[in-house]
Amino acid sequence: MNNFIFQNSTKVFFGQGCVREYLACLIKGADTVLLAYGGGSIKSNGVYDEVTAILQRTGKRVLEFSGIMPNPTYEKVLEGAEICRRENVDMILAVGGGSVIDCCKAVSLAARYQGDIWEDFWMHPGVINFEPVPLGAIVTVAGTGSECNGGAVITNQKKKIKTGRDYPALNPAFALMDPAYTYSVPVKQMVSGGFDILSHIMETYFSLPDEDNVSDDIMEALMGSVIRNLRLALRNPRDYTARSNLMWDSTMAENRVIKMGKKCDFQCHNMEHQLGAYTDCNHGCGLAVLQPVYYRHIYMDGLSKFVKFAENVWKIPRRGRTDEEMALAGIDALEDFIRELGLPTTLKELGVEREQLREIACSCGISNGSYRRITHDEILDIFQECYE
Repeated sequence: MNNFIFQNSTKVFFGQGCVREYLACLIKGADTVLLAYGGGSIKSNGVYDEVTAILQRTGKRVLEFSGIMPNPTYEKVLEGAEICRRENVDMILAVGGGSVIDCCKAVSLAARYQGDIWEDFWMHPGVINFEPVPLGAIVTVAGTGSECNGGAVITNQKKKIKTGRDYPALNPAFALMDPAYTYSVPVKQMVSGGFDILSHIMETYFSLPDEDNVSDDIMEALMGSVIRNLRLALRNPRDYTARSNLMWDSTMAENRVIKMGKKCDFQCHNMEHQLGAYTDCNHGCGLAVLQPVYYRHIYMDGLSKFVKFAENVWKIPRRGRTDEEMALAGIDALEDFIRELGLPTTLKELGVEREQLREIACSCGISNGSYRRITHDEILDIFQECYE
């Protein structure tokens, strides 16, 4: 394994009823709380009522920051930061999925920084040598794993750039994770979030080193768990065991544990981020379209790992297959699973216009951690193969 330093400062409270049991004591030191959420679904599923009742009982001054979109924008970040500064917010409470939590991480930074956080922390790596506004998370969607890392993906609409950075200083102080909160998530959102989990794991798995290592062993087990539990949750959306496993799979995929000793690829995420920057398409759906095609472009450069993927994750027997045939069988199994989930398989289904492909391809970042460094021309080839 490669050398590494591990840190994760987020304290997790996991299980049914955890919000009722722990939230009041976790916000004890804050007088003014910014309650942040998305399009308002938490008001129809009971989560909003439960959280606000707790905040009211504890006598907190509560301000609301709503309307955080699926691909949170830099403009939305600045809006939240202005509220924090103007109202002297002591704590941000993000209630939702990864988009809400990501946005709130950037808000917590921007509220305490006098400069341009986009240029100083997203376009270029920065150093956080001050205390951002404290942040807590109540997770309602399993997908990004944002509750246990400092990563935040933000879209700058003016520049047409969607990108993320991970700063340990932006880790939420705590994460409350009640799997029952995910019951009301629409099936399409549950499935796209579930595929995002699988994608996070695959993007780390398909990278060096390929020698025997703990991270790869954990990832093979996690991928099997995601596949198994997504199928169970599709059959019964209120299967608590499946929902709780998916929620923890999501956290494990992005709490830095499996990345230890790995280079990490994330080329597909780079490509999908730019699709999102130009079209605002659903993140998990975009990944589902891109991932099999991308892997058919690079599998020969990481052949032994793709063989393990087929054997250890999809349980495909050898039966006289060559290594190349095994690798392709594993990619075929991934593609079949995407269809089984009902996810899109073409960029046309996502509303991408063919005329946009070259410009989007040229705007994509190139990963240094992939098995083979691809070019912008090859990204365009992948987009064209994915189009219809």
